Amino acid sequence: MIAASVVAFALVFSAGLVAGRMMQSASKPEPFAELRDALEAQHQEVEYIREQAGRDVDALAIRVGQLSAHVIRLDALGQRLVTMAGLDDGEFNFGSTPPQGGPDDVELGASLQSGEITELLDELQHQIEDRSRQLDVLEALLGSRRLSQEVRPEGRPVRGGWMSSGYGYRADPFTGKRAFHGGLDFVSPKGSDVLAVAAGVVTFSGRRGNYGNMVEIDHGDGLVTRYAHNKDNLVSAGTFVKKGDVIGLVGSTGRSTAPHVHLEVIQNGRTVNPRQFVQ
Repeated sequence: MIAASVVAFALVFSAGLVAGRMMQSASKPEPFAELRDALEAQHQEVEYIREQAGRDVDALAIRVGQLSAHVIRLDALGQRLVTMAGLDDGEFNFGSTPPQGGPDDVELGASLQSGEITELLDELQHQIEDRSRQLDVLEALLGSRRLSQEVRPEGRPVRGGWMSSGYGYRADPFTGKRAFHGGLDFVSPKGSDVLAVAAGVVTFSGRRGNYGNMVEIDHGDGLVTRYAHNKDNLVSAGTFVKKGDVIGLVGSTGRSTAPHVHLEVIQNGRTVNPRQFVQ
């Protein structure tokens, strides 16, 4: 009886011991679970770093794209300036990279860090913006100089022909008496082109007394040119014309003996000898 009681007690004690150990074992995480948790944490950290790096790369790509657009614009602007200034294309070739070099060994240098790249991009952007402003000013100056050349009367009002009468006093072709001639006459076939000798705005186009059909162009700075005796006027008042544009056809309207163009140059309200401009 006692032996049976001892055996029963031993079994109960053993069962409790085993259950306690099992509960204690269950309360502690397994080594593989700890490793899995660590790997998961590292995985999340790598994903965060990769996402952050992706955003940084995207930001750098956007900056590079913006700078590339600036460079393309500067290339186009520089090419226009080369053309406007009459420079040698070989001397200023905006389509190729400027020659560079140096004695430094690239292999000895350390790779640039992200922060350093950002600083370089900021400096490059600043330089590009500064050059852009300078080129804009230069373009405006060259454009102003070109405009000044365009609005200065120069050349003949006809493509060919010859000058039949000069500026100043002469024998009037109708009366034979001494009279003042306020322009130059250029003989050219009837119906041939009458050309503007400078750029400007047409202020008059129509018939005016002895001038016959006449075109008057204001070039600014007190300079005005007149083209008289036209067969037809091909421009109207308010039209902007460029140097060399066809503004009429040679004729003999008004007080004229034969087809020709009467060219007058008026400066500050008074006629001046057009010969200085024609030559």
